[in-house]
Amino acid sequence: MANQRKSQRAPCDIYLNKIVDEARHLARARDISPDGIWISKVLEPAAGQQQVGLEFQLPGSSEVIWAAGEVVRDETREAATGPVEGTAVKFTAMADRYRRMIEVYVSRTAGNA
Repeated sequence: MANQRKSQRAPCDIYLNKIVDEARHLARARDISPDGIWISKVLEPAAGQQQVGLEFQLPGSSEVIWAAGEVVRDETREAATGPVEGTAVKFTAMADRYRRMIEVYVSRTAGNA
């Protein structure tokens, strides 16, 4: 698959809430950029939802980030434990300060990965 990323990504191993039809579902982030996040599937309904809400905290931060996103693709990635099913989500709405927090996190973390 061609690299479709427009901005730098950083590893981000956190659990978060993926909100689908007003219900929260546990998910786990693997990496993040100011433009989007890759989430492995943990506990969630069947695929088919294109619009999701997200609530999460960046590592080392106590502030909860709220964002809306659009599922841009489902894919399987290889991990140390075997294949992991996940979803690439493009951020469609979030407060500017949250996006800046992500930019700072990525700039500090991506170079150390």
